[in-house]
Amino acid sequence: MSAQKAASWAYAEDFVGETLALENARARGEQLGATPILPGTGATLRLLAAATRARAVVEIGSGAGISGLWILEGMPADGILTTIEVEPEHGRMAKQAFQEAGVPPQRTRVITGDALDVLPRLTDQAYDMVHVDAAKPDYPAYVEQAIRILRRGGVLAINNMLWHDRVADPAVRDETTTIVRDLGKQLRDDERIIPTLLPVGDGLFAAVKR
Repeated sequence: MSAQKAASWAYAEDFVGETLALENARARGEQLGATPILPGTGATLRLLAAATRARAVVEIGSGAGISGLWILEGMPADGILTTIEVEPEHGRMAKQAFQEAGVPPQRTRVITGDALDVLPRLTDQAYDMVHVDAAKPDYPAYVEQAIRILRRGGVLAINNMLWHDRVADPAVRDETTTIVRDLGKQLRDDERIIPTLLPVGDGLFAAVKR
């Protein structure tokens, strides 16, 4: 890749700046060890939420609330974000981020627990958007649940689908990379969705449910 191309990608990644609330949430997340999404990914999630006028969104993995803040910025004022987080401290940080940003408490629901226990209790075809950013070994199971709960025309977004630039290298065959690579290929050919893979952040897979 040319130096000019790398500079262009870096320019695009930071094209949309973060608010003070996002910057503070990022700093707390880094201290906590919750790897935050990059601004390019956040801006894309905001765009997807806005384009679909998503009023009901589920997020699997809250981190420190950064992705949730981006998504909320794209949702209508009456939209509700449900965040499922297995780590109580991460969930607490997400709540702090939402409060600091001035998000009305009735607009967010932070559920502490294993997503594979929580997701089956959510209603079929009741959500406009699902964002997946949690334990990679469970990605295939998360995605099946996500497709189930999405309405027709709803958006599926999956973070880390280039996995530190390892997915594109066929010689890299560690367990996590293989899971992510195989999932991408399966979803590319899944007739239930219209997919794409965006080279923002660590790779954002996005799809619309047919």
